[in-house]
Amino acid sequence: MSIRIFLADDHAVVRDGIKAVIERTSNDIKVIGEADNGREVLKSVKTQHADIYILDISMPILNGIETTDRLLKLLPRCKVIILSMHDDRMFVEKAMECGAKGYILKQNTTEEVVHAIREVYRNKFFLSPQVTKYIVHGFLGKKSSHKEKKKVVDLTKREKEVLQLISEGHSNKEIANEFNLSLNTIHVHRNNIMRKLEIHKQADLIRYALKEGISTL
Repeated sequence: MSIRIFLADDHAVVRDGIKAVIERTSNDIKVIGEADNGREVLKSVKTQHADIYILDISMPILNGIETTDRLLKLLPRCKVIILSMHDDRMFVEKAMECGAKGYILKQNTTEEVVHAIREVYRNKFFLSPQVTKYIVHGFLGKKSSHKEKKKVVDLTKREKEVLQLISEGHSNKEIANEFNLSLNTIHVHRNNIMRKLEIHKQADLIRYALKEGISTL
């Protein structure tokens, strides 16, 4: 029985490269679908389910981390491998907190992707060697840290989507067109985001989105 894979990356050349590696090295792994943004990934579950979703962290419209969070709520039994050019601790921890089972750096893709697929399919974790240290340090830090918990800000799904587009430089009009909403509704979302975050400058909004992994620019 084949391991069914769904690929999501906004660069077709990356998807083609992963497919080529899979086809060349294994006959029990099958790519059943592709997308270039997170929203299309979520739409795909209405017609087909994959065993493993390989998601680019930096996708437009809906990034890989937010897509992972929503996807696992829709399909709790599926597994996610994050594909990323970022080896920063924050991105790795965010991905794992959202339920990803794997985190592969793009420069390692051709060497690691098939091995990662097989490990994750067996319900194990797979991380590129360059980022495993963050998980170990994070675990040790949680055991020894007694720091005050930071304030949790509860943004809605739509507010996170709007914030990602704001941080990517889209205007209110462009965001309204993207979601087929009125300009006034986007203004309301923007104001609610700023109020909840206690942020009043666009530059600070962008910094927050980057820090929280909502946008990777």
